[in-house]
Amino acid sequence: MDSPVQIPFKSFIQLKPNDDIAVYLQIVFEFIKAIQTGLLPEGTKLPGTRILCKLLGINRNTLIKAFTDLQLQGFIEISPNKGTFILSNQKQKNDLKPHQNANTESNFDFKRSLILEDPIETSNLPYQLNDGLPDLRLMQTDVLARLYVSKLKKKKSATDWKQLQSISHDEFKNHFANFLNVTRGLRISTSNILTTSSHEVSLYLVSKLLISEGDNVIIGSPGYYGSNMTLLDFGANIITIPVDDEGLSTKHLKKVCEENNIRALYLTSNYHYPTSNCLSAKRRLEILELAKFYSFVIIEDDYDFDFHYDNNPVLPLSAFNPNANVVYIGSFARSLPSGFGYGFITAPTEFITELEKHQRILEPGIDVIKEQVLTHFIQDGEVHRLAKKNKKIYKERRDDFVNLLKEELRGKIKFAIPARGLAIWVEWLDDFSLIKFKNFCASEGLFLPKTILYQSKNLRGMRLGFGHLNKAEMQLVVEILSKSLQKVML
Repeated sequence: MDSPVQIPFKSFIQLKPNDDIAVYLQIVFEFIKAIQTGLLPEGTKLPGTRILCKLLGINRNTLIKAFTDLQLQGFIEISPNKGTFILSNQKQKNDLKPHQNANTESNFDFKRSLILEDPIETSNLPYQLNDGLPDLRLMQTDVLARLYVSKLKKKKSATDWKQLQSISHDEFKNHFANFLNVTRGLRISTSNILTTSSHEVSLYLVSKLLISEGDNVIIGSPGYYGSNMTLLDFGANIITIPVDDEGLSTKHLKKVCEENNIRALYLTSNYHYPTSNCLSAKRRLEILELAKFYSFVIIEDDYDFDFHYDNNPVLPLSAFNPNANVVYIGSFARSLPSGFGYGFITAPTEFITELEKHQRILEPGIDVIKEQVLTHFIQDGEVHRLAKKNKKIYKERRDDFVNLLKEELRGKIKFAIPARGLAIWVEWLDDFSLIKFKNFCASEGLFLPKTILYQSKNLRGMRLGFGHLNKAEMQLVVEILSKSLQKVML
């Protein structure tokens, strides 16, 4: 094994002192990435802190703080009088004793991404938070099951199925386009819409057509980890601008456009992720004008439109600028069981036509039965009844969660009550490590996935999903948050 001093740390530990993310957190993220990609294998001994500080040009207290977090997360082991050593899950994998014939290593080259990571974490803890998912217990599986079975029982010949596929798909697109026009104020026809298997696939296809290596893409900060990874993987040069109570800062947007050639703006206008701030009417018009003047594309992601609690939902930018320079991405039927929901894209016809070519490679088949069921669901008005019923339930849960946060964490957090969505953005007023907080919560039985944690030099924020919790569960969750806060502040 190489001497720790000989390891070229500067080549893969890239720090940005002027970045919004605290330097010690940058160190944590860079070391985790190096461990996960094999640049720092199991058992590697790291140089002493003074030597490493000199190599990286950082303060020793900053490095010690980063190493403390890395040790708490189980990525390194600090042994007194011996040194600091890299750990990973390799030992755990070896303990599983795979079959002797199992081929765990490849003997061929392939592309490895240093950008993409698996954001999915699993836990067996009794209580879990997420970033705003619906409650599976509220889904109407019985209604869908009856519809699905009735469609399957109809016998069809091979010719019938081929004809049915085309007819059913056209019928579904027609009803779905009308549904979007009514609920979201769009003015589209079937030639302006592409349905996909998921919201994530929609963003992937749009990015594939729009983004080339080196293109400047603007995003709000803090932003959505999933879209950031997708854009970066296609070679985008990400430029971040701040988000305040009125949404994306158009003042900063204009300045960036004056200084750079911008290809696209990725925007969650109605419900900014993760802060849940809504873009003001004034800024909506300003963004549309800037897009027109500087000739950039707006990728408008409206991931949570289904869950709004006021009588006049805010319409997307696409409703005010149809078929021009806005590509609108959304999700449909998030309250239905997994497999029934859809992602979709609305855009000018020629763009949709090109998207379809790529979709046929990724998703060549059409689930005829699924589309027939959803067509019936829309045509019969069941989708509107379900939305109305769920809106009432989730509004009550939002209000219950807000009251609990105010009671248990008064003076410790600040937040605004969201008018839509299934999560509340919370900023902690005290200075502490969210990683340590996550571990204390876990010891009390509450799982916090890393994707809901946002920590930088001046920010300690969390996106707390409430949609999947009933009132009793909320009570226990908030009590654990309060108890864990007391521990982390000791």
